[in-house]
Amino acid sequence: MKSVTFDCSDPLAVAEFWAAALGSTVDEDSTSSRAWVEPPGWGGPTLWFQRVPEPKAAKNRQHFDLRAVGPLAKEVLRLERLGAMVMRRSDDLVVMSDPEGNEFCVET
Repeated sequence: MKSVTFDCSDPLAVAEFWAAALGSTVDEDSTSSRAWVEPPGWGGPTLWFQRVPEPKAAKNRQHFDLRAVGPLAKEVLRLERLGAMVMRRSDDLVVMSDPEGNEFCVET
């Protein structure tokens, strides 16, 4: 797999969120129309963010599941500080959304 593509209205903002969330950086050739984040370390797909005119309209059909390295509550707080929002919580799983509303899960 080469990349995972996100349609969004602000590619740089969404790329900056995901780079910080995953411990990577936004590629230096990124622009306001398209941006990408290389996976930290080796392996994994590049995250590609492209501007589209229409807003997100429904729940994602696919999403990322992130594993909290430490306590779940601490990782959720870190992601909230980066711009994510909590959508639902359970004991060992939190459903969140990135700054443009793309859902993802954080689990223990």
